[in-house]
Amino acid sequence: MNLDLLLSNITNPAFLFFILGIVAVRLKSDLEIPPNSSKFISLYLLFSIGFKGGQELSHEAFTSEVGFSMIFGLVISFIIPIYSFFLLKRKLSVYDSAAIAAAYGSVSAVTFVTAIAYLDSLKMAFQGHMVAIMALMESPAIIAGLILLSKFNKEEKIKINNLSVIKHSLTNSSVILILGSLIIGFLANAKQAEGIKPFTNDIFKGFLAIFLLDMGISSGKKLNDLFKAGWVPLVFAALMPLLNGIIFTYLSQFVTHDVSSRFIFGVLAASASYIAVPAAMKMSNPKANPGIYIPMALAITFPINITLGMPIFLWIAQ
Repeated sequence: MNLDLLLSNITNPAFLFFILGIVAVRLKSDLEIPPNSSKFISLYLLFSIGFKGGQELSHEAFTSEVGFSMIFGLVISFIIPIYSFFLLKRKLSVYDSAAIAAAYGSVSAVTFVTAIAYLDSLKMAFQGHMVAIMALMESPAIIAGLILLSKFNKEEKIKINNLSVIKHSLTNSSVILILGSLIIGFLANAKQAEGIKPFTNDIFKGFLAIFLLDMGISSGKKLNDLFKAGWVPLVFAALMPLLNGIIFTYLSQFVTHDVSSRFIFGVLAASASYIAVPAAMKMSNPKANPGIYIPMALAITFPINITLGMPIFLWIAQ
């Protein structure tokens, strides 16, 4: 089944469009997504992820377990970027370290969907509030990445105090959009949400495909940078997700005893964002090299998670 999951995701249109972008660059094609269109798509993806997460949260009965699970998810998303950043910045620039740390502290919606399919194949149900937790885990990682970048960027001429850094991070356009969309999705009733469902749901995969095509083009132009960056990004992308998944699957027993939720926490901790964080970093940290952190997340971490990670996390959860 793991091989089936791997093959299914390798043939996913969005992933193949990412590969198409790389191939187009290697063939020296003039294929390009206009900058304004690229920025719009980035904003759309952040909006859609946040709104759908808010909708899912509004349908859940709030219990102490749900509350503790939400806090646990937020803690995971904020802690992972911190220790990841300090590990990475020993060998990489602060720009790349912050982007990679944010990507690995955040979550991958596609990996999440794959995890749900994995549970379904085992006839195991999952709790709906985990979808909202997935959306909630996007922003803390972005905020942590921006705070770390601001504090450790030696090119910054003016020393920024902690309050200024936090305020800047919270008011950053990408963070405002995803958090605001989450709140709006939570407040909107089902009938109101249905009115924009074609925009938030039906065309999401199409825009995701175009976004990954653009990311593929960007990555293709700098793909050699991943190998030029040395062994650190390669080893980090292979080992850190598994360690994160194992650690937080085990720790999740203190907030929930539901096996599927514990498994999903492990998957979320192990996954790396290649939608929300690249979209945010494209606007907020343009000096970060997408040729490093996107191939890390897609070409290394993603297949390792769905072949090795998921069975390991489920075994620990059980």
